[in-house]
Amino acid sequence: MTDTPVAGNGRPLPATAVYGQDVSEVYDLFYRGRGQDFAAEAAVVAEAVRSRRPDANSLLDVACGTGEHLRWLATHFDEVAGLEMSPAMRALARGKRPGTPVHQGDMRGFDLGRAFDAVCCLTSSLGYMSDVGELDAAVAAMARHLAPGGVLVIDPWWSPGAFLDGHIAHDVVRAGPRTVARLSHSRRDGDSVRHEAHYLVADATGIRHFTHTQPLTLFTRAQYLAALENAGCAAEHVEHDTHFTARGLFVAVRG
Repeated sequence: MTDTPVAGNGRPLPATAVYGQDVSEVYDLFYRGRGQDFAAEAAVVAEAVRSRRPDANSLLDVACGTGEHLRWLATHFDEVAGLEMSPAMRALARGKRPGTPVHQGDMRGFDLGRAFDAVCCLTSSLGYMSDVGELDAAVAAMARHLAPGGVLVIDPWWSPGAFLDGHIAHDVVRAGPRTVARLSHSRRDGDSVRHEAHYLVADATGIRHFTHTQPLTLFTRAQYLAALENAGCAAEHVEHDTHFTARGLFVAVRG
């Protein structure tokens, strides 16, 4: 595993992950409460892989977060593994599937020493890349972990033309004894976005507040496709009718 990966612009990558303990603890509750269907999304990924490589048996989930997609992907593939930068997220993922390897690592520079039949990167995680150099480095690292003929599935973040500058979102989610309220605002500066979310979490112990700020980048469809092609993959952008409908998926096969 690379100890000190370097960004495309030559800067050392940050030592801390975007997701700390506070937001990791409520992540699954919040997104399930908003209606995200992790099982159905895992099935879409599996279908995208198997339609291109029917015998695919192993899969790596890059930036696997709390492992919610990973545990459903394990119902489609005999062997799964995860990669996650955030220690808090990784601990939750390992707790869900104690026998599944969930490696600590940064997508921009990792080496697990083996290849998989499929690799996926979901929940718009490539949006955290700060420039095209980092995007290229991350996609290349994923492609290096594909066996020849292996399939890479990417769930992108918004493109510059589709992003709504100044967008405000508000959600209240209730599950058991806990209620989570989130108010967020996104601000664009060129192709960079600062997404700031304020959380209020209430349970039997009281009410607490924390802020989660995410630096994100708007990449074009051409930039994603170029990164995949530079990594030696034949790539296409695929629309989907029921899941990943907002941004579609990039699906690529390593030559």
